[in-house]
Amino acid sequence: MPARGPSRLPEAGDWGMVAAVSEAHEEEVLGKAYDARLMARLMAYVRPYWGRALGAVGLIILSSFLQLIGPLATATAIDLYIRPAEGASADEVSTAARWVEERLTAWGLELSPAEGIAAMAAIYLSALLLAFVVLYAQGRVMLMMGQLIMRDLRNQVFRRLQELPVSYFDRNPIGRLVTRVTTDIDALNELFTSGLVSIFGDLFLLAGIVGVLFWLNWQLALVTFCILPLLLLLTFWFRVRARQSYREVRVKIARINAFLQEHVTGMSVLQLFNGERRAFDDFSEINEDHRVANVRAIFFYAVYYPTVELITAIGIGLIIGYGGNRVVAGVVSLGALVAFVQYAQRFYQPLSDLSEKYNILQAAMASSERVFALVDRPVEIASPVDPWRPLEEAGERPPGAAVAFEQVDFSYLPDEPVLKNVSFTINPGETVAVVGHTGAGKSTLTNLLLRFYDVDAGQVTVDGVDVRSWDLAALRSATAMVLQDVFLFSGTLGHNIRLGSDRIDDEALRQAAREVHALPFIERSEKGFETEVKERGAGLSVGQKQLVAFARALAFDPRMLILDEATSSIDTETEQLIQRALERLLEGRTSLVIAHRLSTIQKADRILVLHKGCLREQGTHQELLAQRGIYYRLYQLQYKDQEVARAG
Repeated sequence: MPARGPSRLPEAGDWGMVAAVSEAHEEEVLGKAYDARLMARLMAYVRPYWGRALGAVGLIILSSFLQLIGPLATATAIDLYIRPAEGASADEVSTAARWVEERLTAWGLELSPAEGIAAMAAIYLSALLLAFVVLYAQGRVMLMMGQLIMRDLRNQVFRRLQELPVSYFDRNPIGRLVTRVTTDIDALNELFTSGLVSIFGDLFLLAGIVGVLFWLNWQLALVTFCILPLLLLLTFWFRVRARQSYREVRVKIARINAFLQEHVTGMSVLQLFNGERRAFDDFSEINEDHRVANVRAIFFYAVYYPTVELITAIGIGLIIGYGGNRVVAGVVSLGALVAFVQYAQRFYQPLSDLSEKYNILQAAMASSERVFALVDRPVEIASPVDPWRPLEEAGERPPGAAVAFEQVDFSYLPDEPVLKNVSFTINPGETVAVVGHTGAGKSTLTNLLLRFYDVDAGQVTVDGVDVRSWDLAALRSATAMVLQDVFLFSGTLGHNIRLGSDRIDDEALRQAAREVHALPFIERSEKGFETEVKERGAGLSVGQKQLVAFARALAFDPRMLILDEATSSIDTETEQLIQRALERLLEGRTSLVIAHRLSTIQKADRILVLHKGCLREQGTHQELLAQRGIYYRLYQLQYKDQEVARAG
């Protein structure tokens, strides 16, 4: 299917509306909390860094093991050295203390109470310090791996954006695409750095604590776990509510992004028509909705975590109440009770953390689905498997190309034709101008020639070869194009002319600027060609930006040159200078010139007149005037009064 696009370019307000609706809709679709298919794809990005990943897993396991040592050392210190019991029964001494005592006896060591307490304190402190070092190393490894994965993902997404046709960007607001490369990939970064491995570590720690508690005393372990149903019920409630609030916050922030993109881009129009107050009121309303959504989300967090603390306190109270009576009865050692209290605190914390990890996992699944939808989008316009490339003699540029439109039909939207059965040819080295009313399809000709879109019917050929058979890079490198709305990148003036091309040396750079009369204003700049250009060329006049665009086009020495309303914003004096330069520079190039101002195309070899998508007239300036048709009426509208004034 040929690429489709809108029948007109949306206005700023349209983009905002489209962005608000489409982004809000996408943010609402959160999908599954866990999707095995998406997770498998995400794990593919970990594969190049499997060594780091395995190292992080090993470190998190070691960290979990180290966290089990402290309470055991405490229990041993109490039962063997702080409160030793002469002739105590087996149940009155904790399992850990009994195990340590057996090891010391086997090794022939006998420690005094002071030595024993110091030894256990040293073990406790060493475990804490080593755990700190391990957690630091694990965090550093995961953060580095996460950044490497994000780099790979962003590169892949940006590469795909470069491959997608222009029609895709017509249908998708820029704000949403930027969100894919920034916010959504950041959500995946959080999954890799603090999600997956941390979940694994929490599960391992929980399993270790459960095992140790049952090893110490299974009855007291059951008391410790009796509050789990209540904790799990609270976590389930929080998970559902947090999911709803997360969706709502995402929708509101998407609307803020869309609104800001629209109004910052159109700030000059907003200020010109004194719309600041209305826009501020609209933004305040959207911002207030976002605040309310965030407050609602904060409420659930504010309820959940204190409630978890309350339930945890209840659990510890049950341990102390039941375990204390067992200690008094001589069934459980004091050291075991203290160890249980410490382990309980360590046990309940990962459970509450798992709920937060669930939100990270859910956000990552939703973000990965949106990112992969972009990555997987088929490239509708690409070079064929065996593309055609022009043969060029070494060191020579081939002469201007032959261009032909053969019975071309095209529409951006079904049943809304833009071009209807258009046929014409442009001979090598010929300059052909295209005129017509707004919406006649003039710029569409250039879109089809450069294969930004594919025709619905007929064909466009260059050098007798259908553009769909050309290598895209070869086709577009053979063409230079200057638009009415010039786009300049952040960087220097020289960079904006070279665009990173190594074959344009300093002399070619100066020559191109000189040819289009851009050199005088460049040399008057503070740093010449090294003068910094702000975003979108801010700081340069419209005419200066167009001169830079002319220099850019001519520096690449193209076979075909397209000027799409390229001189419409240049003052008359500058236009006259450019016209004299173009008379020589267009020689040997196939040139297609689109213009409303007929003064710029009167010397063209041939003029095509489009009307409502059809080619209605063609010929030289004088021939078309003699026909007294559409071109004659356009000419009369623009120049009749001026000629009368000059004749008078």
